Amino acid sequence: MYETLRTIHLIAVTPCIPLGFYLIYISKKGNNLHRVFGKIYLVLMFFQATVSFFMDARVGPQFLNHFGWIHILSVITVATVPYTLYAIKRGDVKAHLRSMIILFWSGLIIAGGFTLFPGRYLNELLF
Repeated sequence: MYETLRTIHLIAVTPCIPLGFYLIYISKKGNNLHRVFGKIYLVLMFFQATVSFFMDARVGPQFLNHFGWIHILSVITVATVPYTLYAIKRGDVKAHLRSMIILFWSGLIIAGGFTLFPGRYLNELLF
């Protein structure tokens, strides 16, 4: 079951890396393409973070015989996605951008970087 969850998680998170980079650093903010890609990005980020809660920590210490330190980044992601939507709905573009940057860097870059550490699946797969 773990392998299935891992595959689902990786399929959902992989397009988020270029999509998040595009949305934050390249796209013209507020146009229809930005909104559509933004919704896709947020759904994928929320989904993959939710899936990660069902995956037990296999490296490092565990809490409750299941969760590891990396799950803190999943909590940040699950909390940041609705806040990002809330911020833009109320017209607070600065808060929206800040939360999108937090989501991108904590949810993808930092968590993704941890997956490359020795003993993790992507490290074994790539190195």
